Order: sequence, then C-alpha cells, then structure tokens
Amino acid sequence: MRLFFLLLFKKFDVYHANDLDTLLPMWLISRIRRKNLVYDSHEYFTGVPEIQNRFIVKKVWKSIEQLIFPKLNYVFTVNSSIANLYFKDYNIKPKVLRNLPSNTVIQTIKSRKELGFPLDKRIVILQGSGINVHRGSEELLEAIALQEKFFLCIVGTGDVIDYLKKRCHKNDLKSKVLFVDPLPYEMMMQYTANSDVGVSLDKNNNINHQLSLPNKIFDYSKAKIPFVATNLIEIKKIVDEYKTGVLIHSLKPEDILKGLEEAVELSKSKNHFKNVKKMNSDLNWDKESQLLVKTYSEFNKL
Repeated sequence: MRLFFLLLFKKFDVYHANDLDTLLPMWLISRIRRKNLVYDSHEYFTGVPEIQNRFIVKKVWKSIEQLIFPKLNYVFTVNSSIANLYFKDYNIKPKVLRNLPSNTVIQTIKSRKELGFPLDKRIVILQGSGINVHRGSEELLEAIALQEKFFLCIVGTGDVIDYLKKRCHKNDLKSKVLFVDPLPYEMMMQYTANSDVGVSLDKNNNINHQLSLPNKIFDYSKAKIPFVATNLIEIKKIVDEYKTGVLIHSLKPEDILKGLEEAVELSKSKNHFKNVKKMNSDLNWDKESQLLVKTYSEFNKL
C-alpha cells in the first residue's frame, strides 16, 4: 500500500519491479500511467522457505503471481533453471540476467593483519546479506570447531547470525571465527581477497535453494580464490565448466573439511589461475548488463 501511494504521486518512464513483493503496486501504477513494466525476479519467490509453512501467505503471493505474470511483456530472472520453471508455470520464458560482479580488478589495500586474520591459518570466508537458516552456516561452524588448520570469517548479516555468535562463545570455537558487520562492496572484498577459500553451503531442501545461483561464488572467483559449495544444479554448471570450485554432497563436518582441503589443493594447481581468469572474463556484469540495456533501448522505439 505504501509503495502504491508513493508511486501514485510520482511520474516515471519505466517501472522495474524487483521480485514479487513489489509487483502488484508496480503493475497497477504502470497500467494507470500506461508505461512499460519490467519484472525482475531474483528468485522463485513462491518457493522461498520462509513461506512454505504459511498456507494463506503463500496462497496470496501465488494468486498475485498468477494474476499478473501472464500479462507481462518484459521478464528477467537470475538463471536458466528458474526461467524454465516459470515457462512451465505460465508459458512465458524470462530472459536470464545473472547477478554478476563488474569486471574491475580488486586492489588489495588491506593486509591480513589489518583485517584481524591470523597469519598461521588458512582463511575461510562466508559472505552475504542472507546468512540465514538452511544455508549451511551452522554446519560450517561445527566443522571449524573440530580442527585447528582453518580460521573462519563471516561477513554480512542474516537471521542466524545471533545464534552463530552465541555458539562461538564455547571453547571449541573461541579464536577460530571472526564476525564482520555488513560493509560496502569494495571493503567487503578486501576480506574476500585476503582469504584462501570461499564457501556457499545452501541446503538442497526447497526448490528455491535447489535452483539458486549465489552471487558470492562469482565474488570468490573475482577475488581469485576457490570455493566450496553444495551440489546444486546451477552451481554445478559453473564448476563443471570452469573448474574453479569444489562440490560437496553433504554438510557433515568431515565432508565440509574435506571440501576445504580439496579447495586449498585446487588453488595450488597450475590451471587454477587460468580457470579463474576465464570465468571472470566470461561472467561479469559488463557483459551481462548488455541484455538489460538492449531491453531498455527498445522502450525508446515504442
């Protein structure tokens, strides 16, 4: 309601709805104003775990989607698996616009010592604004607790952070984990570039996670470090093509630790730098955004 009335008293040339929770007011206003609407779906919204056990809430969102989606002319989503799912639902194939970092080179201006990293351990980093339940961070802590070789840095926020911090008060995790609040991208990447291995451990327990393509794996590649990830469909495509990460098939502590060891060895391989360079060259926002620019250019011709 707030978004509807905000838009009602302002004028725009294009309405760009980011995910289903903004689509209804954007669609209504675009029809009133007779302007173009772009729907930018960053996930399979009705598959997010937060609404799976809330029948009425899920029904409302699904009803909104069913009402509007078949009427849309310009739809983007973040990977081909989700695009195929929407095509199955509505016979409309969204264009794929992945969430990729820019092609700029990271300048490392902070040292490990300045960032609070130990100098005698391998640094593992978990970054993101969605460090939530069902994303493997709890299991990652238990793996880190069992060993002395790796030090974990968690940069970002999410609904499981408070639990993770409380867990780290116990003796088996003291001095093994560093928590860093959300940072501007360039500063966050100082932590990533000073790390040895990145992690992305979403659980394969709901359709939205099954089809996800976390942008953090591209940040890890941009920082020229290997990553350990759960064996999800879209991530597997990246690993199979570029060989820049290690897939694990469970979140048991021993499997996580084995994955970290394999990633360290991967970073020492003669082809790792070449593979990372190719991935960064192929998959970056400078190239990916051309699809968005092309779509917006079409509006000028209408």
